Amino acid sequence: TVLARIDAAGDPGIFIHLATKEELLAEAEALGPFDAVAKPLWGIPFAVKDNIDVAGMPTTAACAEYAYTPDKDATVVARLKAAGAFVVGKTNLDQFATGLVGVRTPWPIPRNAIDPKLVPGGSSSGSAVATARGIVSFALGTDTAGSGRIPAGLNNIVGLKPTVGALSTTGVVPACRTLDCVSVFALTVDDANAVFSAAAAHD
Repeated sequence: TVLARIDAAGDPGIFIHLATKEELLAEAEALGPFDAVAKPLWGIPFAVKDNIDVAGMPTTAACAEYAYTPDKDATVVARLKAAGAFVVGKTNLDQFATGLVGVRTPWPIPRNAIDPKLVPGGSSSGSAVATARGIVSFALGTDTAGSGRIPAGLNNIVGLKPTVGALSTTGVVPACRTLDCVSVFALTVDDANAVFSAAAAHD
């Protein structure tokens, strides 16, 4: 299970907030029957960088004093849920998504999935490591000046930075509104493209 993979990873720096077992079971039960057309991501677990809103989960941007709990999903999260995926938790990051090494956080630093002696890269450190360690099938990050591509490269996974505006930033804590992008972490290009296709929409 996802929770077993999290325990097996033994890395307290990956997630800032995790769904409980009961919450995950409730999400799974709410998926309904498998439908490859209406829900192409049916039953797939994913993680969300903790500067992107997930209803009912705190958004901290790695700053406890900033934290708030939204009652509405960010647009990209809502679309992925509608496609059948479910959120496991919120991942660690360089505070307020300003950093490229992944160590600017008051939480424990996520360990690089290739070599724990190396930095994980940032700012989307937790999302990259969660994907690279196989905890989740994909994860959302953000990329304003490399925050999605750099940790992907340092953890040997795919990091998709779309054109600005291709993925909605509604419900994302801004770093620079004119440059911010939601990014996708996955193990393969095909997986990243499938997630992008499900998430892409103008709002």
